[in-house]
Amino acid sequence: MGAITSHTNKMKMLQRQLSVVMTLLCCVHFHVQCCDEVEDAISRSDFPEGFLFGTSTSSYQIEGAPFEDGRGLSNWDVFSHTPGKIKNDENGDIADDHYHRYLEDIELMSSLGVNVYRFSISWTRILPRGIYGDINPNGIMFYNKIIDNLLLRGIEPFVTIHHHDLPQELEERYGGWISLLMQVKYWTTINEPALVANYAYMKGIYAPGHCSPPFGNCNTGNSDVEPLIVVHNMLLAHAKAVELYRKHFQAKQGGTIGIVAHSVMFEPLRDEECDRQAVNRALAFLIPWVLDPLVFGEYPAEMHSILGSQLPVFSLKEKSLLKGSIDFIGINHYGSLYVKDCSLSACSLEADHPITGFVEVTGIRDGVPIGDQTGFSWFYVVPRGMQKLVDYVKIRYHNIPIFNICDIIISYTKCVTPQQKKVGLLAKQHGLEMPWVSSRAVGERDGGDSTPIGIDRGGGYAT
Repeated sequence: MGAITSHTNKMKMLQRQLSVVMTLLCCVHFHVQCCDEVEDAISRSDFPEGFLFGTSTSSYQIEGAPFEDGRGLSNWDVFSHTPGKIKNDENGDIADDHYHRYLEDIELMSSLGVNVYRFSISWTRILPRGIYGDINPNGIMFYNKIIDNLLLRGIEPFVTIHHHDLPQELEERYGGWISLLMQVKYWTTINEPALVANYAYMKGIYAPGHCSPPFGNCNTGNSDVEPLIVVHNMLLAHAKAVELYRKHFQAKQGGTIGIVAHSVMFEPLRDEECDRQAVNRALAFLIPWVLDPLVFGEYPAEMHSILGSQLPVFSLKEKSLLKGSIDFIGINHYGSLYVKDCSLSACSLEADHPITGFVEVTGIRDGVPIGDQTGFSWFYVVPRGMQKLVDYVKIRYHNIPIFNICDIIISYTKCVTPQQKKVGLLAKQHGLEMPWVSSRAVGERDGGDSTPIGIDRGGGYAT
């Protein structure tokens, strides 16, 4: 952390008292054709002062150069080179070639007029062998050059320390998460712990590919147990990193540190009390699973009621370390889905498990989608869901500042509402074509019902 230190540039950070800070991180796949001409143009001045427009990436998805300049082997290098694990047996060996073309990429960001860039640091580029061996100075230099060039162009770095990729040596020695930088003012420790647990250790579709029936057929894994252990260890790792940062760096550099959770907003499939209760459980097994321990020092009551002694236990010392270990909450929001209760109704084998909270999710009710579908079968654009999600987090966590990093994957063939067209035009003016960023941003601009939840500042990223 101390190696990336020398710049004295002062960046403003959460100086006003916030009840919620909303940052809309829209991960956009640029295969978009907007159907109609947009009639009413909007500009930056239409958005609140301090609204952040930016871009977002993660290291393995863009950098390439897996074996250059001392970088070590990661679990995603191994996973993506295992036949059958990735569609078309593709890998990230080249990706966007960002390692060689980062200056071009930063110039492109600057030309778009963005003022924030969220990126992650590849663990194996800094520490090739994880916790063993020496620090790789070439890796330090690479990220220093990115940060320096961002700041020269007035773009604030927003750094994620861990975004799914682990050193393969830690995977082989300990089973990865199963076992137990001063220019940057915005730090997130880990990106989406629950998503990693569910996709990598329950379903087996992310590295390292652990699962058990009925969730999948992998060579190793226990889908009912390992996800709980993985999140438990990630939360403890987060808390220890925050303790280190606060003890040695925060007072001097004035930054803040948090974590990013992934989220979906849920609605009851049927107008029945059991489905309304299922909504509460579905949310708890997604967001409070990660955030409750970091705010309150304990797992959510909804999980305790289902899992009981299956939940790992925090010691008193660990609870003290965890409680209050976030300065802000980061939320990646992926849309909304319907939820059906499985404790009193017949469901699929996967849904009829304690690890899922005995809930089943779907995007369709009576043949009608919950919202406009994207190019990804489980991602639906449901603007009301973002409103409800921010309200839910704000109320449950007593106004801890939120960066609502809305990770909407877009692959539309048409614009769907006048508001979405307006946002699409603004994006197009900056060289992008996306028919929908977030009605939340437009609602804030137009004086919608942002004010009841206290939105003071916001932003939009594109990836």
